[in-house]
Amino acid sequence: LPEANPVQKISIVSRGVAALGYTLNMPLEDRYLMTREELEDTLAAILGGRAAEEIVFGEISTGASNDLQQATNMAERMVKEYGMSERLGLVAHREDRGQQQFLGGGAADRAYSEDTARAIDEEISRIIRQGYQRAKEVLEAQRDSLEKVVQILFEKEVMDGDELRQVLRSEEHTSELQSPCNLVCRLLL
Repeated sequence: LPEANPVQKISIVSRGVAALGYTLNMPLEDRYLMTREELEDTLAAILGGRAAEEIVFGEISTGASNDLQQATNMAERMVKEYGMSERLGLVAHREDRGQQQFLGGGAADRAYSEDTARAIDEEISRIIRQGYQRAKEVLEAQRDSLEKVVQILFEKEVMDGDELRQVLRSEEHTSELQSPCNLVCRLLL
């Protein structure tokens, strides 16, 4: 995912009750703006743990609940604040959450209709599904790298970003040697 923030660290060491492990992604420089492509890549990266769980184990667990919350928040902001939904257009549908909670507000306090609220929910779901599908496709294509990272994490429990990039380069080089067409085919796509 070329536009996602690079991985700095991966750990499978539990952190308290909620975190069974984590992946730390940090931008290389301070950023004030993000493009749609950057947000989409970041969303797919956030959903990578859940996608890997489904690919490897054939089922899902509660382990990705925080990732799902982050992905939902990001997709919601893309739709409601950043005007990144072709279906809804260049309109911000932001609510003042603090005022609504204080006043006990609900649907009547929204500045948009129930039909628009439904369309917003559908767009958020679509963006998340699309990011999840992308995460699964990347991980399935990189299954050997995924297995190698898992092996290293079982041995060491922690891996830094440079180690991860080395594994990815190594696996990419190995697969290129196995398939002479691989590099040419990737360039053509």
